[in-house]
Amino acid sequence: MGERRMTASERRSQLLDVAKTIFAELGYDATTVEEIAARASVSKPVVYEHFGGKEGIYAVIVDRESTRLLDMITSRLGHDIGARAQIHASALAFLDYIEVDPAGFRVLTRDSPAGLGAGGMASLLGDVAAKAEEVLRGFFAESGVALDSAPLYAHALVGMVVNVGRWWSETRVPDKDLVARHLTALVYYGLERLPREPTRLHIDSARP
Repeated sequence: MGERRMTASERRSQLLDVAKTIFAELGYDATTVEEIAARASVSKPVVYEHFGGKEGIYAVIVDRESTRLLDMITSRLGHDIGARAQIHASALAFLDYIEVDPAGFRVLTRDSPAGLGAGGMASLLGDVAAKAEEVLRGFFAESGVALDSAPLYAHALVGMVVNVGRWWSETRVPDKDLVARHLTALVYYGLERLPREPTRLHIDSARP
């Protein structure tokens, strides 16, 4: 008996996995439909039939990975845990994703190809920042920090975690839990000491 033929759903999933690996290795511009088809052991028309071309399969991969990472982060946030625990949980979720799926992370953090519009990491970070803003608003309401500054701090914190994640994805040291704890310490104790009026902060290089 010959090898069982894949269903349409199975073939689509296979093509997505193969293409993700190639996009991670080569980047969008250097990836071709020919390469995707060759590694998947199919003809080029099969790729076009399922996704319409390279742009189509790339867009599906980015959307799938963005949704997966956002779900990993937001599933660990909740109003029943404190701000410190939420910061640690979200940072660790991000590092967990990098560890489990480095190819997906590389695809998300590469430059998006021109003409495909906003998406990928930029869109994802906007969604994560919106969640972080909700957490910060509750924290600021108790501490007395102006609520209208929450978006600024939310984007700053998310950007910090992402850049540390990029660095850690290449080094993998120290241990991810320790990295998450360092991030938590910096973020939490920084937020805890935020001045209510930053305009009164002394900016003087001669003073500690």
